[in-house]
Amino acid sequence: MIPPYDHEALWVKAKLFINRAMDDDARSFDEQALWASLSLELLAKAALARVSPLLIADPTEDGTNLLMASGLIEGDARFVSVKAKTLFSRCHKAFKPFSLNEAVRFSQARNEYLHSSGAGFMAIPPHAWWPKFWALASVLVTALDRDIDDFVGSDREGVVAKHLEQNSKNVEHRTEMLIERAKQRLQQRREGTLSARVAAEWQTSQVLTGHLSYSGTAACPACGSMGTIEGEDITDTETTYEQYSEEDFDVLVTHTIGAEYFSCSVCHLVLDSYELLDQAGVDDSFTVDGDPSDAYEGDYGND
Repeated sequence: MIPPYDHEALWVKAKLFINRAMDDDARSFDEQALWASLSLELLAKAALARVSPLLIADPTEDGTNLLMASGLIEGDARFVSVKAKTLFSRCHKAFKPFSLNEAVRFSQARNEYLHSSGAGFMAIPPHAWWPKFWALASVLVTALDRDIDDFVGSDREGVVAKHLEQNSKNVEHRTEMLIERAKQRLQQRREGTLSARVAAEWQTSQVLTGHLSYSGTAACPACGSMGTIEGEDITDTETTYEQYSEEDFDVLVTHTIGAEYFSCSVCHLVLDSYELLDQAGVDDSFTVDGDPSDAYEGDYGND
């Protein structure tokens, strides 16, 4: 029997669901979107499980799921995977530029469609929904070392390519819009031509940062001032030693952080995704000083 965390089986099921979703002649958009959102979650499971099944196992107190995923136990126990938001959060960290925020919107719309009286998928028109979906799905397909034609077939590859091209244009246009709007507001503020309401909003919106774990500085693509760049994840760590004498030396720990968010307190530009940062030419990473104690191994505590 194929285990429920087998990445190849998850991939095959994701393919089945996306092909149902792309049967536009036989299904309404809301039904298409439902199958596509289910496929996206399966893709996330497959991409993570391909690295290790432990990444999708729900860590219950008795550890059954983890033990099954590690291959230590077999039997009739039911394997339970982590929730969609956890899957997407892990993909966001592992497979750049997969967007957690965008993926969560898809799963929330799916849940609303299935479990409430809300419209769910109908909030976004199909011509805007599909480019966003394929921007996420294509990242996971690549993480599985597959191509789009492996996923949807060569006869539908062109359809996906058009959606991806449209998403690229959307990101380009949104980035340009945000930068130009920040420039315009700053000029109006300096010239004193902001309306009273907008001027009041400007004064009360001084805290623009994303409150992520790590932060540094980067030049603002709108006004050239030094803004704040932020990220959650350490992508690399470098440790160097500066020795002054036989017994006297300093330990320097430098972490490289993946950039996810930028804000400027001067022009109030905010870029809140990897795609926007990349399109705006903001560095995709920055460095921060780490704790020198990280360079030393602690006591094991088993003496």
